[in-house]
Amino acid sequence: MDMENIKISNNIRKLRFLCDEMSQKRLADLVGCTRQTIIALEQDKYSPSLLLAAKIAQVFKVSIEEVFQIEFL
Repeated sequence: MDMENIKISNNIRKLRFLCDEMSQKRLADLVGCTRQTIIALEQDKYSPSLLLAAKIAQVFKVSIEEVFQIEFL
């Protein structure tokens, strides 16, 4: 399958807001990545590894599917 035909979107910004308006830096520190990575994720410019996706979901205490949505184009 051609990876260009897959779109991954997310609810990270919304989840941060619902979690006492958590900063991008705070989330990055909690999951072990950079703030720039969180920015790229929120702008749908970067697809996370499965491990990073799991860590983000764990921070918000939700399933990976509640954070990330995959669309096959």
